[in-house]
Amino acid sequence: MRAERPGPAGVRRALTVITVPVTAVSLAAGPVLVAPPATAAAPAAAPPAETVGGPQLAGRGIVVNPAPGLPPLPKIKAASYLIADADTGDVLAAKDPHGHYLPASTLKTLTALALVPRLDPNRLVRPSQKACDVEGTKVGMTPKMQYKVSDLFHALLMMSANDAAVTLAETDGGMRRTLADMNAEARRINARDTLAGSPNGLDRDLGLNVRTQHTSAYDLALILREGMKNPAYRGYMQAIDFHFPAPPTKKERKKGKKVGGYPIHTHNHMMPGEREAYPGMIGGKNGYTIAARQTFVAQARRGGHTIVISLMGADMPPSPYAAKLLNWGFATRGKVRPVGTLVPPGTPERAKKDGDSGLLPDAPLASDDSTRRWLLVGGGAAGALLAIVVLFVVLRRRRRLEAARSGHDSGR
Repeated sequence: MRAERPGPAGVRRALTVITVPVTAVSLAAGPVLVAPPATAAAPAAAPPAETVGGPQLAGRGIVVNPAPGLPPLPKIKAASYLIADADTGDVLAAKDPHGHYLPASTLKTLTALALVPRLDPNRLVRPSQKACDVEGTKVGMTPKMQYKVSDLFHALLMMSANDAAVTLAETDGGMRRTLADMNAEARRINARDTLAGSPNGLDRDLGLNVRTQHTSAYDLALILREGMKNPAYRGYMQAIDFHFPAPPTKKERKKGKKVGGYPIHTHNHMMPGEREAYPGMIGGKNGYTIAARQTFVAQARRGGHTIVISLMGADMPPSPYAAKLLNWGFATRGKVRPVGTLVPPGTPERAKKDGDSGLLPDAPLASDDSTRRWLLVGGGAAGALLAIVVLFVVLRRRRRLEAARSGHDSGR
């Protein structure tokens, strides 16, 4: 059965579509693929992708909209930081917010974001010897016993246990699978600056550098904000003390106990009751390696409002800097003009980056003549060439249709 030839409406539809500079145009009779001539000049480079969160966030230095009566930004010796209203998503101020830096253990916030919804908290898992022998901070595990997944998440987010991180990766199906899940989750929430090369944030010990593992102050705020929406994630992040299981001691065995254990304590010194407690602190994650220096991301809530801060490449333990950033955020929220926004998951910005949506936005498909004229001019040389070729095809088909109709009317 032959496809119906396009009439005047088909011509109008074709004129609308061809004004968009793409190489495939959908017509009523099927797609027409147009290849540029071999001698044509190379097309101009595509414009850079829009900065996630707004154009001001492309700045590499301090980004703020000062106003009379507002306190000045605190002086923070860090490579990058961000202050945002976690309730509205307004970014209040930042420094190099999209700069790529080594995350250290703040990357564990992404590990948890990807795996908390995937893994049954009551599932029992046995770690490998390799997981138990990992470098850096460890909770202390043994292949001789099984642990609940929830135990591992407590160790991961409370005391930054690298052995718990590797065991969670093994539980998820292995390192390759877990890194794929982490990076997919980063893409889902529009954390485009993030590339996970490990589940625990170790860098040089694993042969990683800023090219093979990185994130940004902007992305850390996105990740924590998204994670804290999940009650289980939030519970792990807010825990201050937890009894971690271990094989029973000889004394415990004599008493008939099959499982022993010991207390673990949060490494977030800004939690309630800690030596650097910050009023309203509801959760955060610190990190440190020699290459990454001090990193931190946290949320605090006061007076019904939540502020999220992140900092990377700091020159000293992060709590004093974090307190200054949080104080400024609470003092200026609702008063300072935002410099950008923390985008929600699945926004059109991500679609434009990843090609998840069609290339034809709603406005260019309007059928009024003024819109078509603007697009025909604005499409540039490539659009003009495409327009000529497709219009020629459409008109030729139209002439054939008219000839066929004329022959039918005359009895041929």
